[in-house]
Amino acid sequence: MRRLVAALLATVLLTWSHAGLAAVQLHFHSFNGSMVGGRYPHTFIVLEGTLQATGAPVNENYGFTARRVTPAILRGPVEHMIMTEQPRYIQTTNRHFSVTLTDAQYRAIVAEVARWRNAPGRFYDLDTRNCIHFVGAIAEIVGIRVEYPQAMLRRPKQWLNHIATLNPKLGARPIR
Repeated sequence: MRRLVAALLATVLLTWSHAGLAAVQLHFHSFNGSMVGGRYPHTFIVLEGTLQATGAPVNENYGFTARRVTPAILRGPVEHMIMTEQPRYIQTTNRHFSVTLTDAQYRAIVAEVARWRNAPGRFYDLDTRNCIHFVGAIAEIVGIRVEYPQAMLRRPKQWLNHIATLNPKLGARPIR
C-alpha cells in the first residue's frame, strides 16, 4: 500500500512539475514573397508549446489575408479570412522573434484571432487592415510596442525588423 501511495504521489508531483515548466511560445514570421510560388509578402504568427494549466499541446498558426487575390484588393475593402499554413511552408519563412506566453495571453490571442475571423463584411484592406495590422494586434496583446509606418505597410519582413528595433528586449536581429 505504501508503495502504491508513493507511486501515485510521484506521478502527481511529476505531472504538476511538468505542467509548471510548460509554456506556449509565440513566434512572429514573415515571408518575402515569390512570383514563382505565387505568394505575396506575408506575415503571420505561430503558437507552439504546452499550456501550463492543463498540459494541453498547442501547435497553431494564423495569418490574415484576402479571401481571393484579385485586382479588387487595390480598390478597397474585400472579403477576408484567417489562413493557416502547412509546416513545410512555415519552414521556408523568416522567424523574427519569439516570446513566451502565459495561458491568459494565449487565450487572449485566440479570442483576437476569432474577432478578426468573424468580423462582418469586407474586413481586409491592403492599406488599413492587412496581415501586418493583424500581427500588430497580436503583438500588442503581449506588450510589444507597434507602429505602422506607411512605407512598410506592404513589406512584412521590413516591418517586423522595425518592430524588433522598437523592442530591444526581444533580442532580435534584423533579417536581411
